[in-house]
Amino acid sequence: MNDPSLLVLSSLAEGDKHGYAIMTDIEQFAGVRLGPGTLYGAITRLEERGMIRPVRTGDRRQPYAITPQGREVLREQLTALEKAVRTGLRRLRQA
Repeated sequence: MNDPSLLVLSSLAEGDKHGYAIMTDIEQFAGVRLGPGTLYGAITRLEERGMIRPVRTGDRRQPYAITPQGREVLREQLTALEKAVRTGLRRLRQA
């Protein structure tokens, strides 16, 4: 799992969003601005892997929703990341 994918899943964990809303949300919560190519590349990979799905709408913008599989992968990735952060911070305090 790469960082843009993790950020997209984290954004969609809050609810369905279209690309621009995902990009704006990520910038707000992570302080990272994903370019359109990076964002839509991550969206495409996540959709191909069954972690997100398009949501039908009458709007011209395409919203996406996280799938149960995507939620599980996000949970696993965040748990591993949390462990790495705790370990790194502990080691910094010991140094």
